[in-house]
Amino acid sequence: MRILRRTAQAAGLWLAFTAAAFAGEPLKIATSAGPVGQLASFAAKLAKEKGQDVKIVELSDWVALNEVVNSSEVDANLFQHATYLALQNKQRGFNLVQADKVGVIAPVGLFSKKIKTLDEIKSGDSVAIPNEPLNGARGLILLERAGLIKLAPGKGFSVSKFDITDNPKNLKIVELDPAQTYRSLDDVTLALVNITYLIPAGGDPKSALIIDRTVDEGLVLRFTARPDKKDDPRLKAFIQVFNSPEVKQFIEEKIPAFIPAGFGSS
Repeated sequence: MRILRRTAQAAGLWLAFTAAAFAGEPLKIATSAGPVGQLASFAAKLAKEKGQDVKIVELSDWVALNEVVNSSEVDANLFQHATYLALQNKQRGFNLVQADKVGVIAPVGLFSKKIKTLDEIKSGDSVAIPNEPLNGARGLILLERAGLIKLAPGKGFSVSKFDITDNPKNLKIVELDPAQTYRSLDDVTLALVNITYLIPAGGDPKSALIIDRTVDEGLVLRFTARPDKKDDPRLKAFIQVFNSPEVKQFIEEKIPAFIPAGFGSS
């Protein structure tokens, strides 16, 4: 009886969400171009089959992706994790919040066009990492995991190149815009590249010399909205569609470098 009651309650919630979601203006979701945009578009097609109109707006500027949510030009975005969101809220005076637990993790990896293994790294080689604090920290942590440097302990994602305590190969750390690290592979020996940028640029995630597939709660890309839009019935209805076996299967089959997270949690 309890299972039937819960099922009936879930069905009632879905009907309530959809009744409001399918009326009025379409839901607008901003997302980054590339695989995350493909994922959002796939979910929007599923929503369309259920009668909900969802408009996906792809932007390449990560700052703009939050600005359009903050200004209510769109209803929510899908591109960032909690750690990046916290930095943006602090630096830009936003008060944006995650709308649900469901999402996806985009790994980062060390890539090269000049060497085939990390053992080929020579003294004085250049390594490109993002100039954005969080992904720059992820790059340094991965360099340490690869045995190329040592970092001051206990700093977590707040670590910077100034926290390098041992650099036996005297690697030159070059900080670049995150979108440029893949392109820098023609000039540097090694670069930290986020899969979100790698795939649209034509890179192969399988070519990583080392990849970080850490499942960390703070690294899950989730829907983000203004507090007053977080419980919008249209957004809730779309998130229910996103949190489905079909979307999880799309991730596993079409963008396997990404890691599904939080599915079935709503």
